[in-house]
Amino acid sequence: MGFLDGLMGNASETDVGGVESEIKELLTNSEHVEHAYKLIRDLFVFTNKRLILIDKQGVTGKKVAYHSIPYKNIVHFSVETAGNFDLDAELKIWLSAGGLVEKKFNKTLNIYKVQSVLAEYVLK
Repeated sequence: MGFLDGLMGNASETDVGGVESEIKELLTNSEHVEHAYKLIRDLFVFTNKRLILIDKQGVTGKKVAYHSIPYKNIVHFSVETAGNFDLDAELKIWLSAGGLVEKKFNKTLNIYKVQSVLAEYVLK
């Protein structure tokens, strides 16, 4: 991921093994990371059981907020692909409690792959 992408709020795919090591204390015994996307310091992590949003806060990033969203709580999602003049693709996820999660991904990321992973778990 380029520095400019980070400044623009875009995310791109990151190393699954490194992310799994970083969040191993959050995972259950039968849970593993399947896909992960990084936005500067924040992470958007798909496990085989849930979606984990990791928000590193402050200048040092020592304070971290972890949001766990079971796939069963996702009621609707949409993707918007990047166009010729639009530099990013967007994923929106609506939750059963009425919340909305929005993430932007850089143009080099295959947004179809992201929605396919999400669909696999939501449609079970």
